[in-house]
Amino acid sequence: MCAALLLAGAIGSARAAELLYVHDTGCPYCRAFDEQVRPAYGKTPEGRRAPLRQVEFRSTDLAAFALKRPVRYTPTFILVEGGTEIGRIEGFPGDEFFWSRLGQLLESVP
Repeated sequence: MCAALLLAGAIGSARAAELLYVHDTGCPYCRAFDEQVRPAYGKTPEGRRAPLRQVEFRSTDLAAFALKRPVRYTPTFILVEGGTEIGRIEGFPGDEFFWSRLGQLLESVP
Protein backbone atom coordinates (compact mmCIF):
# COMPACT_ATOMS: atom_id res chain seq x y z
CA MET A 1 0.00 0.00 0.00
CA CYS A 2 2.85 2.39 0.82
CA ALA A 3 4.34 1.84 -2.63
CA ALA A 4 0.96 2.56 -4.22
CA LEU A 5 0.71 5.84 -2.32
CA LEU A 6 4.21 6.84 -3.38
CA LEU A 7 3.42 5.98 -6.99
CA ALA A 8 0.18 7.97 -6.88
CA GLY A 9 2.09 10.95 -5.49
CA ALA A 10 4.71 10.71 -8.21
CA ILE A 11 2.08 10.51 -10.93
CA GLY A 12 0.16 13.43 -9.45
CA SER A 13 3.24 15.61 -9.32
CA ALA A 14 4.23 14.68 -12.87
CA ARG A 15 0.86 15.91 -14.11
CA ALA A 16 0.84 19.09 -12.03
CA ALA A 17 1.08 22.46 -13.69
CA GLU A 18 4.36 24.32 -13.62
CA LEU A 19 5.62 27.53 -15.15
CA LEU A 20 8.81 27.18 -17.17
CA TYR A 21 10.88 30.35 -17.00
CA VAL A 22 13.16 30.38 -20.05
CA HIS A 23 15.88 32.94 -19.44
CA ASP A 24 19.25 34.08 -20.69
CA THR A 25 22.02 35.44 -18.49
CA GLY A 26 22.47 38.67 -20.46
CA CYS A 27 18.75 39.43 -20.78
CA PRO A 28 17.76 42.74 -19.09
CA TYR A 29 14.08 41.74 -19.06
CA CYS A 30 14.98 38.52 -17.26
CA ARG A 31 16.81 40.58 -14.63
CA ALA A 32 13.73 42.80 -14.27
CA PHE A 33 11.56 39.71 -13.69
CA ASP A 34 14.11 38.35 -11.20
CA GLU A 35 13.94 41.62 -9.24
CA GLN A 36 10.23 42.47 -9.51
CA VAL A 37 8.41 39.13 -9.42
CA ARG A 38 10.59 36.14 -8.64
CA PRO A 39 11.21 36.82 -4.93
CA ALA A 40 7.47 36.69 -4.16
CA TYR A 41 6.33 34.25 -6.85
CA GLY A 42 6.49 31.06 -4.78
CA LYS A 43 4.52 32.67 -1.95
CA THR A 44 1.54 33.57 -4.15
CA PRO A 45 -1.50 31.40 -4.98
CA GLU A 46 -0.31 31.38 -8.61
CA GLY A 47 3.15 30.24 -7.56
CA ARG A 48 1.77 27.43 -5.44
CA ARG A 49 -0.49 26.32 -8.27
CA ALA A 50 2.23 26.44 -10.95
CA PRO A 51 5.70 26.38 -9.38
CA LEU A 52 8.46 28.11 -11.33
CA ARG A 53 11.13 26.03 -13.07
CA GLN A 54 14.03 28.00 -14.51
CA VAL A 55 15.42 26.75 -17.83
CA GLU A 56 18.42 28.16 -19.69
CA PHE A 57 17.53 29.48 -23.16
CA ARG A 58 20.16 27.39 -24.95
CA SER A 59 19.75 24.24 -22.86
CA THR A 60 18.36 20.96 -24.13
CA ASP A 61 16.00 20.74 -21.13
CA LEU A 62 13.11 22.12 -23.21
CA ALA A 63 13.20 18.98 -25.37
CA ALA A 64 11.50 17.13 -22.51
CA PHE A 65 8.31 19.18 -23.02
CA ALA A 66 5.68 19.10 -25.77
CA LEU A 67 5.82 22.75 -26.83
CA LYS A 68 3.52 24.32 -29.40
CA ARG A 69 6.43 26.17 -31.03
CA PRO A 70 10.12 26.86 -30.36
CA VAL A 71 11.20 29.48 -27.85
CA ARG A 72 12.68 32.47 -29.67
CA TYR A 73 12.75 35.22 -27.01
CA THR A 74 13.74 35.64 -23.40
CA PRO A 75 12.16 35.70 -21.05
CA THR A 76 9.47 33.29 -22.11
CA PHE A 77 7.15 31.79 -19.51
CA ILE A 78 5.49 28.53 -20.57
CA LEU A 79 2.66 27.05 -18.54
CA VAL A 80 2.83 23.26 -18.85
CA GLU A 81 0.71 20.52 -17.40
CA GLY A 82 1.86 16.93 -17.62
CA GLY A 83 4.76 18.13 -19.78
CA THR A 84 2.47 19.68 -22.42
CA GLU A 85 2.28 23.40 -23.14
CA ILE A 86 -0.98 25.07 -22.14
CA GLY A 87 0.08 28.59 -23.08
CA ARG A 88 2.91 31.09 -22.83
CA ILE A 89 3.91 34.64 -22.05
CA GLU A 90 6.64 36.03 -24.28
CA GLY A 91 8.62 38.92 -22.85
CA PHE A 92 8.29 40.84 -19.61
CA PRO A 93 6.86 44.35 -20.04
CA GLY A 94 6.28 44.62 -16.29
CA ASP A 95 4.81 42.87 -13.28
CA GLU A 96 1.19 43.99 -13.82
CA PHE A 97 1.13 42.51 -17.33
CA PHE A 98 2.79 39.31 -16.10
CA TRP A 99 0.31 38.71 -13.26
CA SER A 100 -2.68 39.51 -15.47
CA ARG A 101 -1.56 37.22 -18.27
CA LEU A 102 -0.60 34.43 -15.86
CA GLY A 103 -4.07 34.61 -14.31
CA GLN A 104 -5.61 34.17 -17.75
CA LEU A 105 -3.40 31.17 -18.48
CA LEU A 106 -4.18 29.51 -15.16
CA GLU A 107 -7.92 29.76 -15.85
CA SER A 108 -7.42 27.11 -18.54
CA VAL A 109 -5.91 24.61 -16.07
CA PRO A 110 -8.47 22.47 -14.18
